[in-house]
Amino acid sequence: MRRVPFASTQEIANATPAVTVHLRDGGLIAYPTETVYGLGCALRPAALAALARLKHRPGGKPFLLLIEDRGVSGVHWTSPARALAGRFWPGPLTLALQAEPEAFPPEVVSSAGAVAVRASSHPAPRALVRALGEPITSTSANAPGEEPAREPAAVERAFATLGAEYANVWLLDGGTLPPSPPSTVVDCTADPPRLIREGAIPRNELGRLIEEIDEG
Repeated sequence: MRRVPFASTQEIANATPAVTVHLRDGGLIAYPTETVYGLGCALRPAALAALARLKHRPGGKPFLLLIEDRGVSGVHWTSPARALAGRFWPGPLTLALQAEPEAFPPEVVSSAGAVAVRASSHPAPRALVRALGEPITSTSANAPGEEPAREPAAVERAFATLGAEYANVWLLDGGTLPPSPPSTVVDCTADPPRLIREGAIPRNELGRLIEEIDEG
């Protein structure tokens, strides 16, 4: 495992080119977000398989995607989805959107044909997604059943449990993150949209933008 300083604006700028090459070559990264440390990769078959092995991820449980605002293609943007993204992105809001057939690898598509996407407000993943020119996956950088990691030391402990010494993974050290609820998750493939998880953005804030929202 390689540990890369990735906290200050200058550190992010200095390291982003090398991290981007690492991602394009199929490497994995642990990185800070506005909520917790995430673990992810570019949408390469070998990298996705390695990420699933590292997380002991069962088949049929897709990975979230971090994108650059609404710049992702291959998904169907409903009016509620556009309204929510316009108000809360970048930020801790995850939207499930219907994917076009074969637009994404199966590891990020649900059985219902949806992908979960978020535009992070943290400068680290924003810089990476912009430099890479495509989404990166995001799953919490912790062992199954353990608390999400908010500091590099917790990520390293998770890596020891997960067996990260066998994976080509870099830890992007963004320092200790402040306490934060997880992202709020809304399924915008449903009509009306469905609240899957109430997190950092409360339900009443969503209700100010969309007239009707079902409970998950």
